[in-house]
Amino acid sequence: MQSAEAACRTLCNPDNEVSAHYLIAQSGEVMSMVAEDMRAWHGGAGRWGDVVDVNSRSIGIELANDGYSPFSAPLMDSLTALLRGIMRRWDIPAHRVIGHSDMSPGRKIDPGFRFDWRRLALEGVSVWPEVGQGAPLDQFAQMIARFGYTASDDAPLLLDCFRRRFRPHAIGPLDMTDMAMITDLARRFPVDQSTATA
Repeated sequence: MQSAEAACRTLCNPDNEVSAHYLIAQSGEVMSMVAEDMRAWHGGAGRWGDVVDVNSRSIGIELANDGYSPFSAPLMDSLTALLRGIMRRWDIPAHRVIGHSDMSPGRKIDPGFRFDWRRLALEGVSVWPEVGQGAPLDQFAQMIARFGYTASDDAPLLLDCFRRRFRPHAIGPLDMTDMAMITDLARRFPVDQSTATA
C-alpha cells in the first residue's frame, strides 16, 4: 500500500477478506481496527512452532510501508508503545513477537529487510541473538525449528527468512555466523505458547 489511508480502505473492505487488529501510519497514528479479543485475518496460513492457526492465537499489527522504504521514527515509536501494552495485557514474552515472514516463509515477506528488529529488541519488545559458539552447519534445520520457524526441507528458503530478520545484508550460503545466531536463539527461546505478530 502506498499510504495508511489505502491500507485502511483495504482492511475495512469485507470483500478483501483481510483485517488486522491495528494499523500504524508513518506519522505514528495508531488505528484500532479489530478488538484484541476478536480474531482478525491478518496473516493467513502459517505457523510458529506448534501453533498452526496463528490468526487465532495472535494480535496482528499492520504497518503502513511500501516494503522498500525505511520505517519512520514515529511509526517505530508507536509500534514499541503498542507492543508493550499488548505484551502486558496478554502476558506475551518478547520472543513471541514475530513478523508475517517468520510465520509463513516464502508466502509473506513483511515487514521486510528495512524493518528494524534490533531496535525492538533493544526496547525489550522483541529478541536479538547473541553471537557465541554455534552448532554445526548440519543442525541449521533443527535449530531454526526449535526457535519456531516452520520445519521444511527448503533450507535456502528458511535461511532467507532468517536473514531477512536477523542478517538483512548477508549473502551467500549458510555460514557459522548464521549458526551462532540461530543456536543462541534456539537455546534461549525454544518455542512455547502465545504469539503476537508485527
